[in-house]
Amino acid sequence: MDKMKSLNDLFIHELSDLYSAEKQLTKALPKMAKAATSPDLRAAFEEHLEQTQGHVARLEQVFSTIGATPKRMVCKAMEGLVEEGKEMIEKKKEAEPATLDAGLIAAAQRVEHYEMAGYGTVVTFAQTLGHREAASILKETLNEEKTTDKLLSKLAVSSINPRARKGEGEPRWRPEETGKSSRSGGTRGSGKGTASAGRRRTSGKSTIDSNVDNYRGENAKEMGTSSRAAAPNERRGGR
Repeated sequence: MDKMKSLNDLFIHELSDLYSAEKQLTKALPKMAKAATSPDLRAAFEEHLEQTQGHVARLEQVFSTIGATPKRMVCKAMEGLVEEGKEMIEKKKEAEPATLDAGLIAAAQRVEHYEMAGYGTVVTFAQTLGHREAASILKETLNEEKTTDKLLSKLAVSSINPRARKGEGEPRWRPEETGKSSRSGGTRGSGKGTASAGRRRTSGKSTIDSNVDNYRGENAKEMGTSSRAAAPNERRGGR
């Protein structure tokens, strides 16, 4: 690491680190996209590859704006993160498709969180140093990293994690099945079907289980029964 006498020196060092990280990622993302079995996940990786190429160009623009050049260095942190992603890709032959995709998302989100931290830091440095244009450019990239992270979370929670939970390509539950179970509880308002399902989830609700509850509430509304009325019914059915 070069000697740094000022915040500006540190700013250039951090920008150079991000520049190395982004260039490494442009080589890793095509491999992750190829390994993904979910079409939606593959598309997300391919879209982020295009964004990452833009991030490299933006960093070059920032260097030009502040009158500096990238230092010749390698981002060791990104090297490690890319290696973890590579290890997951190598498990493709032995892993269930959805489980592999869940692992790829985990690896990708580690990368996103590292980049979010890095860009958040350089945005603050740029603002402190009075580099307004550089700060604006870097903040644009930071926002894109946050958006990608949210997209990966949505893919994981809404479809990929539930399939990986069962260890197969099909989800463990379907929204329409929750509607059927609420109808099969005997007399109207007994809530026996939903109550028994509630007892199975009384300990340690996961994010996926919360999604199931949300789907049940939506189906109840479609049947003309509000979610507020469903809760007392569940309690009566459980007695």
